[in-house]
Amino acid sequence: MILIADSGSSKTDWRVIHSDRRISQHRGIGFNPYYQTSEEMAIQMQDDFLLKLENEVEEIYFYGAGCSSEDRRNEVSSALKTIFPNAKITIDHDLAAAARSTCGHDPGIACILGTGSNSCDYDGKAIIATRPAPGYIFGDEGGGGYVGRKLLKDFINDEMPPEIKKELIDVFHLTAVSIQEHVYQKPFPNRYMASFCRFITEHKSNPYCYMLYYSSFQDFFRQHVMKYENYTDKPVNFVGSIAYYNSDILRRAASDVRINVNLIIESPIAGLTLYHKEELENGV
Repeated sequence: MILIADSGSSKTDWRVIHSDRRISQHRGIGFNPYYQTSEEMAIQMQDDFLLKLENEVEEIYFYGAGCSSEDRRNEVSSALKTIFPNAKITIDHDLAAAARSTCGHDPGIACILGTGSNSCDYDGKAIIATRPAPGYIFGDEGGGGYVGRKLLKDFINDEMPPEIKKELIDVFHLTAVSIQEHVYQKPFPNRYMASFCRFITEHKSNPYCYMLYYSSFQDFFRQHVMKYENYTDKPVNFVGSIAYYNSDILRRAASDVRINVNLIIESPIAGLTLYHKEELENGV
C-alpha cells in the first residue's frame, strides 16, 4: 500500500493506492515544517484516517510546502514515523509535485501560481533548473499575494476606478490604515493580500481587474518561464488556484509572448496519484 500526500500550510490531500490498485482519499489539516516542529506535526497527524492505515502502509510520498531543505524534510519524516515506523518515507517539495503531476514522465516547464509562485524546468525524470523564489517581498510574481498587493497599493494611492474602490470599501470596509495594519502588524501578510484575489477574479470583466492579472502574469513569464533554455519549444504547465480560476487571462498573456501553455490544474494530487500508480505498474 502506498500513501501519497500533497500538503500546504492549511490543508493536506491524502491518496492511498491499495494493493488491488483501488484509490481512497482524505483531506486533513495542513503541515509546514517552516512553521512547525516535528512534535507539533506528529500531534496533528493523529488523524483517524491515518491511524487506521498504520500497519498497512509500505511507502509514503509526501510533497509539501516548506520541504525544500534536508533539515525540514527530516522534520516531516520524523513526524510521519511516529505513525508509520516501518514505512519507506520520501519527502519532496511542492515544486516536484507540480512537475510530476502536470508533466508526468515527459519534459516540460512546471509552474506554481497560488498564494505565491515558483517554477522549474523538468526533463521527465528530474528538475534540471529552477528560478529564485525569494518570497512575497522580493518575488512571487503572478501569485495571489503579488496580485493582491497591486490592488491594495492602488487603493491607497487612489489609482483605481472609483466603482471598484467603492465596492472594496462597501464589502471589506477597507481603509489605508486597516491595510497597513494587516500588512505590517499582523501575521501572514501574504495570505491577507492574496485574499483579495477572489474579489479581483469576480470582477475580471472590468478592464482594471483584468489587467491586474494580465500584467502580473507577464511579470511571472519574464522572471521565470522566459529565463529557461528553449522555453518556446516546451509545454508550460500550471498548478494553483490563481492559474486555474484565471486560466483565460493566463493563456492570453502567454500567447502574447509566444509561450505554449498546456495543462492548468488547481491541485496536483490527482496527477501525483497517476504518476505513482504508473511507477508502481512499471515496477519502478
